[in-house]
Amino acid sequence: MTPVTFEQEIKRSRFITQLVPTPGIASAKAFIQHVKDKHSGARHHCWGFVAGAPSDPMQLGFSDDGEPNGTAGKPILAQLQGSKIGEITAVVTRYSGGIKLGTGGLVRAYGGGVKHALALLTTKERVAKQTIAIDYEYALQGFIDSLIREFSLIVESSEFAVNVSLIMTVDAKDAAELIQKTELVVDGQLSIKRITHV
Repeated sequence: MTPVTFEQEIKRSRFITQLVPTPGIASAKAFIQHVKDKHSGARHHCWGFVAGAPSDPMQLGFSDDGEPNGTAGKPILAQLQGSKIGEITAVVTRYSGGIKLGTGGLVRAYGGGVKHALALLTTKERVAKQTIAIDYEYALQGFIDSLIREFSLIVESSEFAVNVSLIMTVDAKDAAELIQKTELVVDGQLSIKRITHV
C-alpha cells in the first residue's frame, strides 16, 4: 500500500486526508505525531487507525481532536473498518475557514474525505503464514513431496541426519489441514509441530 493524500475545501475550511500503512499502534501514533508536526498551524488533526488485522478490535483507535464529540474520529474509523483494510491510519487535518459546518457537515467532511482517499488507495493482500517444523524418516520423502506440492509449502531450512528435519511455512488457514493429513502416518515415523506465526 502506498500513502495517499486527498484534499478538499468545504465552506472555506481546508481538509487534508492522509492514509498511510502502519503496522502496529506505535507506528500509527508516530505517523499521527508526524502530521501534527508538519501541519502545526492547523486547528484540528482528527484521526483513526486499524493498526492490525481488520478483525482485531484491540488495535483500533480514533480521536476528534477538539471537534464536537463523535463528528470526526468515529466517522474516520467507520470508513477504515468498512474498507476491511488492516494496518492503516487516516489523519484528517483541518484548516478552519471560520464558517461552522454543523455536526452533520463535520461527519460528512471527515468521513467523506477518508472515503475519497480510500478510493485512491492501491492495496495488496497479505496472507498470514504459519511456520511448521517436521521431522520424518527418509522412507516418507514421497509423501512429504506430495504435501509440499499440495499445500504450496515453502521450505525455509532442511537438515539431513538420522531423519530429515524441515522448517517450512504454510498459509495459516491451511495449517490445521496439513497437520491432520500427517496424522494418517504411523506414529514414530513423523512428527510435526507449529512453531510461530509469521
